[in-house]
Amino acid sequence: MKSGSPLTRRAEIIGWGMCVPKQVVTNEDLAQTLDTSDDWIRSRTGIAQRRIAGDHESSAQMAIEAARSALQVADANPREIDLIIVGTTTPDHTFPSTACQVQGALGAVRAGAFDLSAACSGFVYALATAHQAIASGEHDLVLVIGVDCLSRRLNWQDRSTCVLFGDGAGAVLLRAGEGPAGVLATVLGADGSGGDVLIIPAGGCAAPLTPEVLEQNLHTIHMNGQEVYRFATRVLPTATEQVTKKAGLALDEVDVIVPHQANLRIVEMASRRLKVPMERFVINIEEYGNTSAGSIPIALCEAIEQGRIAPGSNVVMVGFGAGLTWGAVAIKWSVPPEEAISPRYRNWWRWLLYRWASMRGGWLRTTRNATVWLIRRTTQRDRYPRNLD
Repeated sequence: MKSGSPLTRRAEIIGWGMCVPKQVVTNEDLAQTLDTSDDWIRSRTGIAQRRIAGDHESSAQMAIEAARSALQVADANPREIDLIIVGTTTPDHTFPSTACQVQGALGAVRAGAFDLSAACSGFVYALATAHQAIASGEHDLVLVIGVDCLSRRLNWQDRSTCVLFGDGAGAVLLRAGEGPAGVLATVLGADGSGGDVLIIPAGGCAAPLTPEVLEQNLHTIHMNGQEVYRFATRVLPTATEQVTKKAGLALDEVDVIVPHQANLRIVEMASRRLKVPMERFVINIEEYGNTSAGSIPIALCEAIEQGRIAPGSNVVMVGFGAGLTWGAVAIKWSVPPEEAISPRYRNWWRWLLYRWASMRGGWLRTTRNATVWLIRRTTQRDRYPRNLD
């Protein structure tokens, strides 16, 4: 039986972590191959550089590293996680899900796991879903990750899109609590009529990859920038107002707003419409660009490190993205950053658990293959399709 009444339970953030690729690509780097400049990009977006995944970096790899950091901060046992939700539109594979890859790498043997696709709103959607899973009484410990590797889905000759995006991941660990802290309210929204405004036209069932598709770059991001800007400048302040009101707060009681890092001008417009000073917004787009589902949790982690979020702080996270989708979450913070330190022996214990998880996965795969081979040998017929190997 899960602890606490569903009527009083809140989802409380107790751990956080982030991971970004090592490779830094500056505006000057892009200007060497594109008709652009550092001033052109900065003046229109606020971006100076972005992190781009290398050959051995991927959505799953970054998600795993961010998750391990969150578990270390919380000093949590991966085997006690009930559910893993990964917000992403760039999974390593169509299946298995990135969440299942994370589950296996962490040794979270009790956890269910699934991916959630809401583009740049993915982390907020995943966080709202995790909150409901905890508030309902079904789960006590939920891991939420936002990650994207959109550099693999860019046309690097299209300066209207390739200058905007970077890669990265952020994670939070949520625990059931019954105090005043935790998720206070959530707001989610969508407008499917705007699906063509920001879209990857091909690569799915409707338009499989073909030589013609690749030649026309239909497997990369296509965006109507003006429409996205109008949409974002409308829903960002509106969702912020809605979730604040739903949480029973006034805007001047919100200490920190963590917006999706898509474009600095969008945040500045929201600041003016909300009549909230820019100092209360967390901005890191200059360093990372738009990391899609990773942008809000990465910004949250940096705000915590900078001491901008303390126990009792009211925090609003608000995102928007393709779909079209948008969402916001209001949280009352509880964990002092200085308390988020795991004893060294616990870190070693988790390291050993991760090694065990890796060996366990390899052993199970070997055992399954050996079992299929043995059945075929002993029955002298192909009872199992060969594509199950």
